[in-house]
Order: sequence, then structure tokens, then C-alpha cells
Amino acid sequence: MDSSGAVGTLIMIVTGLTTFKGLKDYAYFEAYKFNIDKILINKEYKRLITSGFLHGSWLHYGFNMIALLSFSFSLELTFGYVKFLLIYFGSKIGGSLLALFVHRNHGDYSAIGASGAISGVIMSSIILFPDHNIGFVILPFEIKSWIFALLFIVISIFGIKAQRDNIGHEAHLGGALTGILISLILRPSILEQNPWIVLLTAGPIIAFLILIIRNPAVLMAEKYWGETLSRRNFRFREKANPQDLKFKNKSEREASLNQLLDKIKKEGIDSLSKKERELLDQLKNDI
Repeated sequence: MDSSGAVGTLIMIVTGLTTFKGLKDYAYFEAYKFNIDKILINKEYKRLITSGFLHGSWLHYGFNMIALLSFSFSLELTFGYVKFLLIYFGSKIGGSLLALFVHRNHGDYSAIGASGAISGVIMSSIILFPDHNIGFVILPFEIKSWIFALLFIVISIFGIKAQRDNIGHEAHLGGALTGILISLILRPSILEQNPWIVLLTAGPIIAFLILIIRNPAVLMAEKYWGETLSRRNFRFREKANPQDLKFKNKSEREASLNQLLDKIKKEGIDSLSKKERELLDQLKNDI
């Protein structure tokens, strides 16, 4: 997987030109980057895709394009040009949609880069060839592709949870899952030939998405992983003081309070668990 296909090369060239334009022209960069308010309020849905043609630096661009060209050849041979484009742009949209969901309450959140699309391409290749080795440009060793996939997913999940860096982990995870799903639709035989790699990659992502959809507070508090997981000590211990629950910022506290109030409105105050009541009391005091 060290050669580039024609479509991958074309994407690299076009992305290079638009990145050059964006780095030189601030207005152009601002007009096409991913931005929550511009998408949700102004309905500029084009940004879900156009942000993938912009990069913050040539180093950012270089890493993404090396990754793209390392995997595009095998996928173009396997699926053909049209289906490869479907995987690439479908993964880009999938990554952007997950970022939109995770940051829907952060109106000023912005992002750029093709990493969501490339994550989908990489995962598509891995579920096709799980026993292939993946090498790294700056490291003198290779690892099995399925090991790389698992590490990638774990890092992305904890990156989304922590929100301590400028990496678009949401785009990575959303793009990865979309790439897997589109590949399964295009070639269902993958599920028969390598069911274990599909379960190993898609399983943790889907489980995490269900968790944050059912309990958005998981994304808002540093030590909180939900009521069910708390019983197995993934959260804080049952006797812990609710004041130990730390939120990342004021907007996260307000969003968590709104979630609890919405639940009360729909299901009544009795629907809150003991921990949710304690959390509600804390939030009312903090805000």
C-alpha cells in the first residue's frame, strides 16, 4: 500500500491548490472552513465537504496526503474510481456530521482538514486487508493493520472525551465508521470473510456513539462515563462527592443543565436518577 492511484493523486493536487489559496487568502479560508454556527444557523452545508480541502499548514497537508496516497491505490484497485470517491467523500461527510453533533453547543467551533475522509479510506483498507502491515514514515517498524485500527479508535474516543488538543478526533471517528459502513455496503462479502475485524473496528465506535447519544453529559464532564459504567468504576466511586465532578467550562455546565431540564420536562422529575439529582443540585449552584 505504498503507491498512489490516479484519483488519490488528483485529490492531493486539488487539495494542495485550495490549501495554498486558503493560506494566502483569509476570506477564502473563512468562507469554506467547518464552523458550527455557519452550518447550523446559516445552513451553509457545503462546509461539511469544503473544509476537507483546507489545511492549517503545509505540515498538516503533508501528513494527510501521505496517508491518503498510502492507501488509495489498493482501494481504487478493489472498488474502482467511482466507489473510491464515494468512500472518500462519504467519510468526509460522516466525520463532519459527528463533529457537528459533538460540538453542536459550541457555536464558535471551527475545523479544517481532510482527516475525516482519510480515516474512512484507511479503515476501509484495513477491513479489506486486516493482516497487512502498516509502516510509519518516522518510525523504523511496522504493525499489523488491525492493531493500528484498534489503537486509532481508542485514541479517538479518549480524544473526544478529553478535548485537550486541537486534533479533530470527532472527524476521525465519524469518518472511520462511515468508511467501514460504505465498504460493507459496496462489498458485503467483507463481513463473511473478516467478521472479526468488522466487529473489532465498528463495535467500539458504535458503542461509544450510543453512549454519548443516550447520555450527552458523558461529553461534558471529565470523569463521567454514564450511570451504567459507573457501577464498574469507569466513573467515580458510588460514595464520591458530586462536587468532584469537574466540567470543562461554563458552556459545558449550561449544556448539561439544559439536558437535565429537558429530561424533567419530557419525563418528569421522578425520572432522574440519584446521581442526576445530585448533578442537578450542583449545576444550579454553579451557574
